[in-house]
Amino acid sequence: MVIAASAADVLVWAVWMIAGFSCLASGVAVVSFSNPFYSALALIGNLGSLAVLYLLVSAEFVAAAQVLVYAGAVMVMFLFVIAYVGPRMEAPWAGGPTWQTLGAVLAAGALLTEIVVVIGLGAGDSLKHSADVGGAFGTPAWIGRLFLTDHLLAFEITSIVLLVAAVGGVILGSHTRRGDGGSSREDAARQPEPVGAPR
Repeated sequence: MVIAASAADVLVWAVWMIAGFSCLASGVAVVSFSNPFYSALALIGNLGSLAVLYLLVSAEFVAAAQVLVYAGAVMVMFLFVIAYVGPRMEAPWAGGPTWQTLGAVLAAGALLTEIVVVIGLGAGDSLKHSADVGGAFGTPAWIGRLFLTDHLLAFEITSIVLLVAAVGGVILGSHTRRGDGGSSREDAARQPEPVGAPR
């Protein structure tokens, strides 16, 4: 029994390390690929790795929602927007740092600092002692009540942000296609006519 328990612990730690490394690697791949389609596939891998981590902490409902909602429905919307915009190849780190890159790095650093400060202030000495967890913790009813009471504003803002992202992708795709069509017509008009061609 002791050998079986120790083997199970080793297996859990191995899965935890693999899922954590996969989560970090896929997150770096999301911002490193120049093809947005590959970035979306890497994001699906990141969401799947997070679902495995949720399973290891006994959050089965959150893991299922992670796969069904985010890796399923939301990523289908992202892929639809990417397909509509077109496979534009971009090199985010080419040409040196721009003001957008510096702004993104500063915003990410500020967000990380805020998260660390909030966790430090909220946790305090509570991390030194075990907390009492009720039997309803993590159930669909508990999560639904939490979403629709304490975090209702954030829940609704997230849906609005996703809608704005989809509409913005469609608008950017229409402008991109219109610009490509105009440039191709201008290039065709600038080409010299062949010698002896009928006028």
